[in-house]
Amino acid sequence: MKLKRQWIVGLIPLIIVMIANQSVFAAPVTLSLDDSIKMALENNHDIKYAKSSREKSYWALEETKKNKKVSVDYNHTSERYKTSTSSGDTYTNDFDNQVTLTLPIYSGGKLEGEIDQAKFDLKVADLEIAATKQQLKLDVVKDYFTVLEYRNEVQVDQETVNNYVDHLNLVKVKYDQGLVAKTDILSSQVDLAKAQDTLIIAQNNYNNAVATLNNAIGLPHHTELQLKDDFTYEKYSLPLEECIQYAKDHRPEIVQYEAKVASAHSGVKIAKSGYLPTVDFTAQEGWNDSHTPGLDNNNWTVKLTASFNVFDSGINNAKVKQAQHNVDMVGDQAEKEQDSILLDVRQYYFSMQEAEKRIDTNKVSVNYAQESLMIQQARYAVGIGTNLDLLDAVLSLATAKKDLIQALYDYNTNKAKLEKAMGLSVE
Repeated sequence: MKLKRQWIVGLIPLIIVMIANQSVFAAPVTLSLDDSIKMALENNHDIKYAKSSREKSYWALEETKKNKKVSVDYNHTSERYKTSTSSGDTYTNDFDNQVTLTLPIYSGGKLEGEIDQAKFDLKVADLEIAATKQQLKLDVVKDYFTVLEYRNEVQVDQETVNNYVDHLNLVKVKYDQGLVAKTDILSSQVDLAKAQDTLIIAQNNYNNAVATLNNAIGLPHHTELQLKDDFTYEKYSLPLEECIQYAKDHRPEIVQYEAKVASAHSGVKIAKSGYLPTVDFTAQEGWNDSHTPGLDNNNWTVKLTASFNVFDSGINNAKVKQAQHNVDMVGDQAEKEQDSILLDVRQYYFSMQEAEKRIDTNKVSVNYAQESLMIQQARYAVGIGTNLDLLDAVLSLATAKKDLIQALYDYNTNKAKLEKAMGLSVE
């Protein structure tokens, strides 16, 4: 019984440690690229911010619309005051109630211009959600491919280490047999150490890439991932001219600037309204007496007020000039934005094509490097090849495989950048 109790007491700390570190034993999260994009769209703070900004713009539009409609204000005043005269002090109570109805009849186009601006602001906010989604998709795609890139590099570096280990073992056997010099062992050990160092760096890069992807899709940074997709290569079918035209028609930022230019023109309309009269209708009804709640004595007023600024020392003219120059500024920014976007389309298209050509050449290079290594291994085994030639062959194979990985990474990421530059929608 005592032994059983001691066994249980000893087991408790182990159970506690296992519970506290249960994430260590958790199965890795399996993700496809589409899964990653979907999770990012659901969890990313930039998307939530853009949606909140859109709702703010919507209610700003509702506010400006209400400015053209009837408003009713109610005011109640309770007073008690003292009046001093030669005959003594008099204390008076006064209770006043007033209801005021106001309706703008004509604003010179100011209210209409403000409503138009609010509509354009809402359109910009809607498009900002689309632009944010497209940027987020690109970020996730690049993060996903970066994980793939370093995962594949780790595999290549591990294969290289294994090749160096196998070769070092063979060199040691030959050295023991007196067939090679000790320098072969030393040079093999140096290259093995370099390969192990490269592997350590690649493993760290992979871990950091996983943490970056987890951060983008809303998972804890330490979550272990198992990616379902790998690099693919499918020839891009659209010609450059169609990509450019698609960007002109669909890129959210281009359409946003069209709305901003229109909003700037509305700003000119608002400024010019200062040259015109305004007309307001007001109706008031009030009650007043010396006893609460003050509803005995009734009076009412109905009036139509027209206002016109005769002379303001040129203030409104200055406002109009500012608004007109703002139209020019926004127009220049719109042209600059379009030029930049179309340049991106062109550059990413050509970069994608360049990577495509490198994929083909690097595949051939990998095949040649694999055959060369096999030949050098056979030559060294029978004593007609040099240690240096074999070590160079191992390094050449590793380099060729990494070049292929880089080409595939560049092709896929430039394709994603191109689609973002074109403004492809994110479902």
